[in-house]
Amino acid sequence: MSAKPMSDLDLYPVAEKAPERVATPTGKPLSALTLDAVLSGEVGNEDIAITPEALILQANIARAAGRATLAENFERAADLVRVPQDLILDTYELLRPGRARDAQQLLDRAALLRRDYGATRVAALIEEAAAVYTRRGLFVKRY
Repeated sequence: MSAKPMSDLDLYPVAEKAPERVATPTGKPLSALTLDAVLSGEVGNEDIAITPEALILQANIARAAGRATLAENFERAADLVRVPQDLILDTYELLRPGRARDAQQLLDRAALLRRDYGATRVAALIEEAAAVYTRRGLFVKRY
């Protein structure tokens, strides 16, 4: 008899059940992230950032557990890993009702994220927001 193939759900928690599936942005294995390695300087800031691949793995696990919305959030997070933090914060501010002057401003941001960073899922969410904000009249400062 053959062993039952492992499903994505069987990988949770990844750090315990499949640490070989996760690596740092610099390629170090998860097992290399120890306190001793940090103290000796072998592990730096660039080693403790999450990778798109790790987030997609988490998305697959969430989807296997029946948590589709959580999976979509992990996938959008994977889109944002390479986007500069200041652009993420500016986009967040732009998405607050009453902040964008019109739908085109949101559509322009979606296009930039898609074109320059490959953030297709986030761009689609912003495009959806532009349509909803237009329908609900949320481009006018309310306060």
